[in-house]
Amino acid sequence: MKSSLLLFATLAFGTAAHAAMPADATKAADSCEAAVTETIKEMRGRDASEVQFNKDKRVLSPTTGEETDIKGAGRYRSATGASTPFTYGCAYNDKTGATSGIVFRDAGGLRASEEKAWQPDLMSVSPETCETAVAAALKQKHPRVGRIAFGSDSRQLKPAPAGRASLEGIGAVQRAPGMNLVQFSYRCEFEPGNGKLVAVQTLE
Repeated sequence: MKSSLLLFATLAFGTAAHAAMPADATKAADSCEAAVTETIKEMRGRDASEVQFNKDKRVLSPTTGEETDIKGAGRYRSATGASTPFTYGCAYNDKTGATSGIVFRDAGGLRASEEKAWQPDLMSVSPETCETAVAAALKQKHPRVGRIAFGSDSRQLKPAPAGRASLEGIGAVQRAPGMNLVQFSYRCEFEPGNGKLVAVQTLE
């Protein structure tokens, strides 16, 4: 299938800052990125190679507990040789050294349905907003969630009631560490004009 938490401080690491990062911060980032790489290869198989992370985009945010929230971006090369951008997020437990709640998403575009009479307002639909809400819903449903992955190739825009736009897609979730990935579908509805997210649904 091709297819973040009160913040007490935000530590952004660029190229220069990266060299001066504390060892624990480096370990947290490396552990997260290793887990993300594993997720990409598991989800994309042979389609994914040369996974690279942009350290300028890496952001570490300590939370209220023992965890550090990590977000960033990178690229991997597909089977066709194309470079595919992606974004990711995960939680690193400073005490146990374990990663959890991995969220990986391809940074692709949107595909409208075949209904020619309907012209969606693409500026009012945010895949990241939708997928962030979907990930939050899945984490609430499965508190021990291991990984969540979204694929840009499955995203599709469709008309919804009251002039809204519906963004639908497919992903995979690991309900707890060690479990198999399970496919799920999701659906988000956005208000026309202001792009407000008004509904989120997931189905496993």
